[in-house]
Amino acid sequence: MVFPTQLNLKSGTLVLPQYLPDATFGQVRTVDSAATAACGIQALMMNTFHLMQKPGATTVKSLGGLHRFSGWEKAIFTDSGGFQAYSLIRQNSKFGTLTDNGISFLPENGERKFLLTPEKCVQLQVSFDSEVIFCLDDCTHIDDPQSEQEKSVSRTIQWALRCRKEFDRLMDEKELPEVRRPKLFGVVQGGNSPELRRRCADALLEAGFDGYGYGGWPLDEGGSLVEEMIALTRDLIPEEFPLHALGIGHPPYIARCAAMGYGLFDSAMPTRDARHGRLYRFKYIPESSKLAKSSDWFDYVYSTDKRYIKSSEPVEDGCGCPVCQTYSLGYLRHLYKLNDILYQRLATQHNLWFMARLMCLLKAA
Repeated sequence: MVFPTQLNLKSGTLVLPQYLPDATFGQVRTVDSAATAACGIQALMMNTFHLMQKPGATTVKSLGGLHRFSGWEKAIFTDSGGFQAYSLIRQNSKFGTLTDNGISFLPENGERKFLLTPEKCVQLQVSFDSEVIFCLDDCTHIDDPQSEQEKSVSRTIQWALRCRKEFDRLMDEKELPEVRRPKLFGVVQGGNSPELRRRCADALLEAGFDGYGYGGWPLDEGGSLVEEMIALTRDLIPEEFPLHALGIGHPPYIARCAAMGYGLFDSAMPTRDARHGRLYRFKYIPESSKLAKSSDWFDYVYSTDKRYIKSSEPVEDGCGCPVCQTYSLGYLRHLYKLNDILYQRLATQHNLWFMARLMCLLKAA
């Protein structure tokens, strides 16, 4: 099978696979756009659900859209808000409600409710000048009851159809040529049911999208990757379409999904791990073809570890990132214990550099 090796966007060609750091509110926490790009990152994932609240859609639009707002010149994807509905509302109904019309929620410390419909979701992302837009979907956990999974799939399909219709209307209204139009991705839900996954994929394929995403929580209760459903979803989507593994960011899991044919990944994990003292490194550089077959090439360095108090070694020997070229583990541990913001910035840059190196190895595979 031959999977897509690139995605042509307004900002240029995105060579796959790519890891997108989560820049939820328009920024990768602790590092600016120039530093993020210098780490080899080619695209960011921003979030519609959060940006519509802070700073608000009218503010983003008045400041020239997300590219000018954030100072990021490369590709910008925007998530729809479906995962936030799962992580907030499905876990605690006090945050809002899910209905067939969309997501109704009251922001923290807010006084008025927001309603995020499929149409509004697309309108916001187009106004943000996002280059890849995701349809609103109803996200579930892999272990949710069958009745919830069925409701999620029906709702996800209907919302996707409404997103498709609104997207086409806006593109016709703006009279944008094909090369300047954003891409529209549908999201395949279905939990742990092959039948529901197939039903959702078939309906989305019939509607027609530029790409697709694996939807739903991608880990089981033990924290292991739900490889069977992830592989099935790739099999259900014709190979000519790019497939985004939404929310997957653990390096060995990315390697496994890339071997299945996934080309896009986003997660807050690498940057969050960095801020909390967990740095990534290669124990050795594996042959590209062997990345997915084991995880023994991957290792953590914990900034809290006392063994590094007087260490003059870098996080990883042979790493070309500015952090490893300049600073010792002993110094990084010192900054971490001081709770200094410089630690968070340096650690985040290192983990982003690691993720960019991993993408280069996966491209070679």
